Order: sequence, then C-alpha cells, then structure tokens
Amino acid sequence: MSAETAGLARPAALRPLLDLVLTALEAGAQHRGGPLPPGGPELIAGQTRLALSIQHDQDALLRLTEFLAFGTADPADPACAAHLHCPPLALAVAADLAVSALNPSLDSWDQAPAATGMETALIAELAELVGFDPAAAAGVLTTGGTESNLMGLLLARDQVLGGEVALDGLPPGVRPVILASEAAHFSVQRAAALLGLGERAVRTVRVDRELRMDPAALAGELRAAVRAGQRPIAVVATAGTTDTGAVDPLHPAAELAAEHGAWLHVDAAYGGGALLSDRLAPLLDGIARADSVSLDWHKFGWQPAAAGVFLARRAESYGSLARRAAYLNPADDEQAGYPSLLGRSLRTTRRADAFKLLVTLRTLGRKGLGALVDACHDLALTTAGAVVAAGELELHCAPVLSTVVFRYRPAGAGPAELDRLNAELRRELLRAGRAVVGRTELPGTGPGRVRLKLTLLNPYATPADTGALLAAVRAAGQRVRGPGGEQG
Repeated sequence: MSAETAGLARPAALRPLLDLVLTALEAGAQHRGGPLPPGGPELIAGQTRLALSIQHDQDALLRLTEFLAFGTADPADPACAAHLHCPPLALAVAADLAVSALNPSLDSWDQAPAATGMETALIAELAELVGFDPAAAAGVLTTGGTESNLMGLLLARDQVLGGEVALDGLPPGVRPVILASEAAHFSVQRAAALLGLGERAVRTVRVDRELRMDPAALAGELRAAVRAGQRPIAVVATAGTTDTGAVDPLHPAAELAAEHGAWLHVDAAYGGGALLSDRLAPLLDGIARADSVSLDWHKFGWQPAAAGVFLARRAESYGSLARRAAYLNPADDEQAGYPSLLGRSLRTTRRADAFKLLVTLRTLGRKGLGALVDACHDLALTTAGAVVAAGELELHCAPVLSTVVFRYRPAGAGPAELDRLNAELRRELLRAGRAVVGRTELPGTGPGRVRLKLTLLNPYATPADTGALLAAVRAAGQRVRGPGGEQG
C-alpha cells in the first residue's frame, strides 16, 4: 500500500480500505471460532509479538485487522457475558465511522460547527430523559463513568465549599467527606484522590444483600462524619451497581444529602439504560433530584465506546470549569453568536461522540432502544430461573437489570474451596476460549465471597445460549474439582 493509497480519509480512498477491513474482520472471527481466542495470556502475547513483527508491509491493514479480530473478546458472541461491554449496533458503528473520517473536534465551533449543535441538542434531550429542565441543565459527552464521576465530584467540591477552591485549594481546617456505598464504583475513590481530597475522604456505606445502599446506614455515616469534624460535600448514589445492577434508594439519598448541604451525584452509568424502558424506568424514580448524573451508552445503549454522558441539573454549577482561551473561544466571538463548549469538559480536543447516539435515537427512538433493554432484562430473569433449577449452581439474588450473579456450589465444598473452584473454573473457560464469564467478590471479609456473573447485554442472545453457558460452567467446575471432590 502506497502513501498515496493510505492518504486522507476521502470517500474514494476509504471505500476499498473498508472492504478490506470487513473482509479481515470476518476472516479473523472465523479463525477465532468462539467468544475469545484460546490459549491464555502467554500464548496471546506471543502471537501479538509475531503479528507486530511486520515492517513496511503493504498488507499491514489486512493482516493486523485479521489478527485483532482473532484476538478479541467478541461481545456479539452470546458466550461473551462477563462485563458491561455491549455489542455495538451496526448503525452506531457506521455513524462512528463518519465521525472518524471527518474528525471534528469540539473544543471550538470553527472545528465542529454541526457537531457542536448536535451535542448541545443531545444533552438537552438526555437532560429531559432524566427529569431535568433542559433549559436549565448542562452537560457533556465523556469517555465514560470514570470521567463523569470525576466531574460530578469536582463540581460538588467547588459548589459546596464555595470560595476559590479551584484556584487556592481547600480552605484551612476543612475536611471534606464523600459518602458512597460499599458497592459504588472504584472511580469514586480515584476521583477523591485526583481532587486532592484523598481516598480516605470517601466513607463507605453498608449495603443489603442485593448491594443496595442502606438509607439508615447513610444517615448514620453522615452524622458520624459531622461529629468527627468532617464536611459532607457529596453523596454518591449508584443506579445500577456493576455486580448486581442494584439501584440505591434515590429519594432517601436526596433527602439526606439536602439535609446536610451535600451535593447528590447519581452514578447511572449502567442503570441509566433503564430510562429507555417503560417497564424499568420506575427503578430510577428520584434521579431528577440529583445535582449531577453519569450515563454510559456504551453499556446499556449499544454504542461503540466511548459514549459517556455527564449531566448537571443547573448550568451555573459549571462555573469553576469555565476557561477563556483566545485561540479557541475569544469573548468577542461568543458575543457575536459563536457558541463554545470548552467550559463543559475536562478535555480540550474531543470527538463528536454525540453523533452516533443521535443517529441511533433518530432511527430506533426510545421505544426501539427500550425493547432491547427489555429483551436483556427478560433474558436475565429466564437465566436466573435456570440457575435456580440447575443442580450445583446457587443464585445470589434476583436480577434487577441484566446481571445474573451466582456460583458453582457442589455438595460438600466449604467456603474456601468454593472460592477456589469458582475462580479456577472461570480461568479454565478463558483458556479454552469457550466462554467469558465475570468474577466478583461480595462485600465483607473471609472466604465464601467469590461469585460468577453473567452481564447480559446482547439483546439477540437466547435462553438456549445462556443455558449452554451455565452447562459450560458446571462442566468446567466438575473438571476443576476432579474425581472425589478433590481440587484438580
């Protein structure tokens, strides 16, 4: 391939390359033959080194794309069900290609005239979806829940503590504290560290068996923080925990946050997809009381990553992120009617990630996407029933969204042995390239907390598919345990 052939992304140059990529994707998937390549990390690392050893190869695009497709964990395969890692809709992938080809950047209007207006329109629509006043709210597309949670806690710090925290740091003697459940995403602690508060500024709140925050425990932790001389600046409520899909009680969280003058941030990176479903949307009743919200459409929205969204109920709360750069958003340009999104994001250069979601919404609508959400929820309920009916499997709790948490539990195995069996059988399935099953640990201490999970985000998977997965788990567990119940 010549430099001329590999040149600028004009349609005429792209068309033959896209045909080549599609051919390579199909060939790589056929070579893989399952949800992920067999062999484990050492073998795949060696194959990667070999694939990358080519130099100045005119077929590099073909060969490397085929290897990437072979070496991927394919979320479109029903046996790939470990993570909040959805199979993207072909429509959204095609829309994302248009963005990659045009390469708009949202740090100034003159780099993205149409994309600037499109993101603004999408943010208003999503603000209305969560129950905010779209005329008063503001937001931005993000890389995902980690960035969105960081933004929510940054605004919480600056709004609650006031003054010039962004310029001068924390006021002397102030000890901020953030309240989040034991099942909240680890990005909450990471955000506290990045904001200069320290990870120990996060107080964890007890959860119930389904991993929902206990409102009484939240009230107690808030009172204890105040008695200890700490200043509650934020309550983080999770709407869709990573492991069980649990939704924290949002109304009590809002009331307790308001009582203590704290910001309420709702991490709905997973559960936000429920807002698309008439059946599941009531689970998120109370989300409109949040000061800020995280959403991720590359989880329960079938978009290619990244498709995160951060929303703030009041646009004026964005004040500490405002920036004036003469080469991007000079004041006289804004006065002349040229809009700027620079002060909406932690990033400067930004892709037009709103486009693929807008195309999807305009094509399928909320009803069409809601049907996909309902299909995943139905499959989770059916699969949970199959776990209960199966021998040697134990369901942890009923599915809330689309996650089934369970474990292999043969008769006579103690807590420590169960942990070993479940951890090892999962690796056995990975090594064989047969299934990608999730692993987690329940809150608490001591043995007996390891669980497996199926995160069912493929709306076209069937009960037969998940039945085969459960059968593979049992068979792997029996192989690992070995004859007579000994560790294999």
